[in-house]
Amino acid sequence: MIRLLMILIILPVTAWSEMRVPSDPLEISIGFVPVVKKTAPAVVNIYAKWLVNPQERLAQGDAIQRRNAEDPDAEEPDVENSLGSGVILTDDGIVVSNYHVVQMATDIRVVLHDRREFKARILLSDKESDLAILKIDNAKDLTSLDLRESDTVEVGELALAIGNPYGVGQTVSSGIISGLARSGVATGSAYGYFIQTDAPVNPGNSGGALVDMAGRLIGINTSILSGSGGSNGIGFAIPASLVAEFLAQAREGIAHYSRPWAGLSGRPVTASMATVLGMELPEGIFIAKVHKQSAFGVAGFQPGDVIVAVGGGPVNTPAEMVYRMSVAGLGKNALITRIRSGETQIISVDMTTAPD
Repeated sequence: MIRLLMILIILPVTAWSEMRVPSDPLEISIGFVPVVKKTAPAVVNIYAKWLVNPQERLAQGDAIQRRNAEDPDAEEPDVENSLGSGVILTDDGIVVSNYHVVQMATDIRVVLHDRREFKARILLSDKESDLAILKIDNAKDLTSLDLRESDTVEVGELALAIGNPYGVGQTVSSGIISGLARSGVATGSAYGYFIQTDAPVNPGNSGGALVDMAGRLIGINTSILSGSGGSNGIGFAIPASLVAEFLAQAREGIAHYSRPWAGLSGRPVTASMATVLGMELPEGIFIAKVHKQSAFGVAGFQPGDVIVAVGGGPVNTPAEMVYRMSVAGLGKNALITRIRSGETQIISVDMTTAPD
């Protein structure tokens, strides 16, 4: 019994020690140095170039390019440049960054922490998720980061943002995890699902790492909420669990990211709706329509059902549900928690793509 009690006491202390705040003078003087030394070599600078036809500029409404497009001598494509960051995920040279950093680049160069430079190619990309998986070949002695399970991240944890803001060179900034399940912020072409941090993130940090005090990747910095373009202490990162699914599909040779299809339409449950539905709390998504060919339709879901969890994780917005389904993994089963007529059930649903 004494040995069992000692184990129960030691386990929480061990888990907390991985992310505790430095306390004694020696630890305070060292600061974040050990974490930075461990993680910084895995964060790279990315330089991308692509060609833009003047007519494409004209369609986008660029006034200067409109004038140039009317000039017969201005028919040569323009060269666009992009600067951002990336994170090495594997020892064989797979790198993750933001889609908006590389987009349709014809030339991508990755510069490592030790200033070595390599060409890179896109393995997999997705504009909606704003993620891209790149591959650099013939690179040796690479440092990669372990991915942290996103559901273990908690508000208040210390975090470091590492990237290349404004092209000044690799920079480290510190902060905390400010919020989870942020799904009301637009990135790419749609609303995503993010981890929020107050670690200063600026242009050029896109695609860089947000890491915890154990040196694990929490997320990929992707956007900020700012009226001036500078950091206001509200930054957003794409969770590492979604990055893991992108990595898995890239490993399988998939060029364009495939996400599970719900085949549902609905809206978040409000307080008034919860009262009508006899629910104690306003949670989940109220289902309005179900496509018969969807996996949810096959599993027996009906309009009027409320989905409150996917794979054990809560869902309170459509973006959150898309994220949970994506993390569950295409081709796998996910346990869906459903409330119907006040009764809670857990149902297994296949994660499949939409039919042609």
